[in-house]
Amino acid sequence: MTNYFEKAKQATRNIISLNKETINLVLADLANALIANSDFILIENQKDLDRMPKTDPKYDRLQLTTERIAAIADDVKNVVGLANPLGNVINDRTLPNNLNIKKVRVPLGVVGVIYEARPNVTVDVFSLCFKTGNIAILKGGSDAEFSNLAIAKVIHEVLEKHQLNKAILTLLPADRTATEELLNAVGYVDVLIPRGSQSLINYVRQNSKIPVIETGAGIVHTFFDASGNLAKGQQIIANAKTRRVSVCNALDCVLIHQHRIDDIAELLSPLAEKEVELYADETSYAQLKDCYANQLLHQASPAHFGTEFLSLKLAVKVVRDIEEALEHIATYSSKHSEAIISEDAANIALFLNQVDAAAVYANVSTAFTDGAQFGLGAEIGISTQKLHARGPMALEELTSYKWLVTGNGQTRS
Repeated sequence: MTNYFEKAKQATRNIISLNKETINLVLADLANALIANSDFILIENQKDLDRMPKTDPKYDRLQLTTERIAAIADDVKNVVGLANPLGNVINDRTLPNNLNIKKVRVPLGVVGVIYEARPNVTVDVFSLCFKTGNIAILKGGSDAEFSNLAIAKVIHEVLEKHQLNKAILTLLPADRTATEELLNAVGYVDVLIPRGSQSLINYVRQNSKIPVIETGAGIVHTFFDASGNLAKGQQIIANAKTRRVSVCNALDCVLIHQHRIDDIAELLSPLAEKEVELYADETSYAQLKDCYANQLLHQASPAHFGTEFLSLKLAVKVVRDIEEALEHIATYSSKHSEAIISEDAANIALFLNQVDAAAVYANVSTAFTDGAQFGLGAEIGISTQKLHARGPMALEELTSYKWLVTGNGQTRS
């Protein structure tokens, strides 16, 4: 396994010498190659799908279609069109002793990513790392092994076409041994990013000897305030919950101001059409029991609050006021994405200011927490921590900086 890491480390010298025009040409060719090889990728993806029950929440994340491959290729094209932050001067000053000091963006180096059933991550990570002069070492899960191998094959063919080192992208074996080796690859890997379930993230954080950037699970709330617009609320809540249930920005809990209890059935009616199961607290259950499909309505237990469902399930709670909503979110949030639906400017300002999350929304669906939607091209993941990166991680978050100091013989006394 050390051989993988040595080759990746050596490849840093190859990639750093590439000019920005070559980088963009390679990525543009990759976007075209993904489309050209769609049939091959889908055949390999089906091998993975055949091993996973359709009821598994990861099934939707694992599944590729012609449309999804086209969308992945479009994300690569978006990355091509973005400004490359490498070499950007963050700060430039000349001191009284005529020393010129510049703070300049540079690659992180070798970026390791451990992820589960998300074959799109293979492309996203490579394209963003390649654009920013980083080497990508990927450790995908066994549940997406055939899909990841197929995509890596396409990427390697594009690299070989341009006579570039294949180790610029390294896909490790899918077994657990590779994970343990990666967690201990001190001196070879500069940063490690886990993408997947909370258990995976916790395991990597607790066992890695490499610095970790957490891309946390999403336990996502939306608070419908006393002044919330009912039509907006219906659309936002339905979109946040049902657009794609397996993603980390999908809605998990709706908090409803007690003054709007009479509107709760209408507010949540679009969810019934999508067969969303509700786990309602005592107050909301009493209000919904005669107007929401019986087989879809359940009484909530404490465990339902603070759960990332990743399925057509949603917790519902009535709160006294915005203060109780803020307290509930502070208790149960994973600090990923949180939203308020309100027409009260003061309450919106309070919510935006006080909620501690990577992305905080007012009158917008949390489905927008995504690198492409934020205009960043693709994304490495959504960081829920505060050191180095927070929210969608894209090009700039894959860089560090160094100081360039030039002078003319100055010495220090």
